[in-house]
Amino acid sequence: MKFENEEKPADFETAITATNFGKFNWVLLCLALPVSWGNLFETTTMSYVFPAAQCDLNLTLEDKGMLNAAVYFGTITSAFFWGFLFDTFGRRKLLMIGYFMDAVIVIISAFSPNKHFLMFMKFLGGFIINGPYAAAPTYLSEMHAAKYRSRMPLLLGVGMSLGSMFLPLLAAIILPLNFKISLMDSFAFHSWGFYLMINAVPSLLSGIIFMFLPESPKFLMSMGRNEEALKVFQMMFKMNTGKPVEMYPIRNLVKENGEKDNPHTKKTFFDNLKKGYVQIRPLFSFPHLRLLLLVCGLQGFQLMSLNTLRLWMPQLFQAINDYKYLNNGTSSSLCEMLSIIRPTTGKKEDCFVNFDNLEVYIKSALASSMLLIGYLLASSLINAVGQKRLLNIISFVASFAAIGLYFAPNSAAVTVAISAFKMFAGVGTNVIIVIIVNFFPTTLRTMTVSLAMMTGRGAATFGNLIFPYLLKIGCAPPFLSIAGQACALFFLSLLLPEQRTTFI
Repeated sequence: MKFENEEKPADFETAITATNFGKFNWVLLCLALPVSWGNLFETTTMSYVFPAAQCDLNLTLEDKGMLNAAVYFGTITSAFFWGFLFDTFGRRKLLMIGYFMDAVIVIISAFSPNKHFLMFMKFLGGFIINGPYAAAPTYLSEMHAAKYRSRMPLLLGVGMSLGSMFLPLLAAIILPLNFKISLMDSFAFHSWGFYLMINAVPSLLSGIIFMFLPESPKFLMSMGRNEEALKVFQMMFKMNTGKPVEMYPIRNLVKENGEKDNPHTKKTFFDNLKKGYVQIRPLFSFPHLRLLLLVCGLQGFQLMSLNTLRLWMPQLFQAINDYKYLNNGTSSSLCEMLSIIRPTTGKKEDCFVNFDNLEVYIKSALASSMLLIGYLLASSLINAVGQKRLLNIISFVASFAAIGLYFAPNSAAVTVAISAFKMFAGVGTNVIIVIIVNFFPTTLRTMTVSLAMMTGRGAATFGNLIFPYLLKIGCAPPFLSIAGQACALFFLSLLLPEQRTTFI
């Protein structure tokens, strides 16, 4: 590809396109797997630990709701904090620090002596992982040209769906071992603790990889650090093409923020804080405020419905498995099978764990495999169909899948309904992130993702807290409420403006 007027300052899109697609981009694509797994494992592992640890930790239905909600409550408290830091101080270093810190938190949680300590560690894990979760799709999008950019969040979704398949398979291997190693008089290490410890590996690996990656050139240009951004483009060009940096056709970059590009100017921490405040202030005024409220509402309904059902899915499958175990392998309607769930007496000697639950993990992996199919289809259709229309379609279908779950006549129909809902709702979460990346400028992008995810996780916290109480009321309330949230998402998605054609 030839570029005219090479001495004329180039904008970001021209500069990133000139690097070509090659080895460096494939490295980033490989990074998507541990990054997405680190984000997923922090929020999901407890749902597989519950059946195995409920006697060791003396867990009630309400405790399980609290443990699911704790990680999301942690993400709520850190959303603004992380968004401000990433949009002010950059992406790479904070991503590296965030993933390393999350790995440490996960390892400590594996040695939790009681449910209260475990709740606290899950809160800390949520507080830490919220930043990398919001910034990773932004970073990957800013390292690719427009042709590939909209697929990056969906690629993370593919990685998360693979992780969703891996978690139950790993649980099927480790949790039935049911071992207990006494370390002190009142402290022991269990098989579920070993399961948690292994799940720290993706975050640890992500932190190591980010040590060797450059800062986002889009962020550097938005900060007026064009010399540094140009060096990143040259490095990408050299790695992608195998040619020397002198052959990179771009010599100068446009001044995006109108400031003088002087890398020798040192700014204090408070200068950066003041500059960060000036940067994010437009987010809360016209024309960004209306769209901010809309995407926060979309992500709120999406994550509340998805993460409530997703995190309670293994418990629902376990209840179905226990019903069949106690009824000679016979199945029944969902409502009848969930009648097996009863409040515990609070006494450990009355607690029972059915480790004959391979079917639980197989069904969980099957439901997650459908999510992978959904992401692969969405990544192919998003440019052809459009972001808004794709979100309209998947939210409409997800609402019908949630309604169908309540009327499921047997365990096979329950599996199909849950799989369909997870597929469409899971894809919708990442489509909303694509919409945010497309509509908001660079200096507001990570903050917007953080606020949208904060809203979504706040809703997910509420959903997980009330779900066990809705189950106690009856079979209809929990599942029809999820269907109502999916319907609300559909109607909100109709209010989205049409897709932008330029990257700002």
